[in-house]
Amino acid sequence: MDCPHCKVSHDDEVFIDNLMVCPHCGCHLRIDAAQRIEYLSDENSFEELYANLKTGNPIEMEGYEEKLSAAEAKSSMNEAVVTGSCSIKGRKVLLAVMSFNFMGGSMGSVVGEKITRLMLKGAAERLPVIIYATSGGARMQEGLFSLMQMAKTSSAAAELDEKGIPLFILLCDPTTGGVTASFAMLGDVIAAEPGALIGFAGPRVIEGTIRQQLPEGFQRAEFQLKKGFVDCIVPRSEQRRFWLRMIDAHSANCSKNGKAGGAV
Repeated sequence: MDCPHCKVSHDDEVFIDNLMVCPHCGCHLRIDAAQRIEYLSDENSFEELYANLKTGNPIEMEGYEEKLSAAEAKSSMNEAVVTGSCSIKGRKVLLAVMSFNFMGGSMGSVVGEKITRLMLKGAAERLPVIIYATSGGARMQEGLFSLMQMAKTSSAAAELDEKGIPLFILLCDPTTGGVTASFAMLGDVIAAEPGALIGFAGPRVIEGTIRQQLPEGFQRAEFQLKKGFVDCIVPRSEQRRFWLRMIDAHSANCSKNGKAGGAV
């Protein structure tokens, strides 16, 4: 396999063992949801939630069922997000992992419902919620039903905030459109993977609209960090330790203020 950034070739096993990060230049390649869950969660601790939710065709879009079937075959998933509970170094959390392999990670009714339910569960059980976002935005095949998920997920994030339960977001390549414009920018901590494309419209759309060439690295994680749109950049190899620090910091703050924290 050739790295898309430095073009150096490595065996597939080298990339897999290195969490799909190029050992030569550090480029973070896209990774599927199952691999993320495996490296993030304690062994055998992940329990999937809401797996029974199935996508319909709410506006009877021609050809949508065939696209869904093709996406399932390509990704081995039944939707663009996997949700569940797990532990990270013994700390129990709720975890949502989106996958760009399923219709570009687009957010339709089921994606929005699973993420909403997870956040409401976090609020009810006082458990931190971690969401790995990667998406091209709202799913056009579901029309207005897809756009409604932006308000629904944002409302659930507000419920977490009201209860004082942390919402941790990790922005992956790419995170754009309606996902960026809703829950993905509402985290208490918004981290990003190195090199991730983060924005609303993509750079080609912006260049075509303003008829100007954008600066190098525009909308990449490093650019967004300088502009204050993300709090930090966390490489894959450091993410477990990073979440551990965030969870423990929240628990310590709850103990200091005499509140019940749900992190441990």
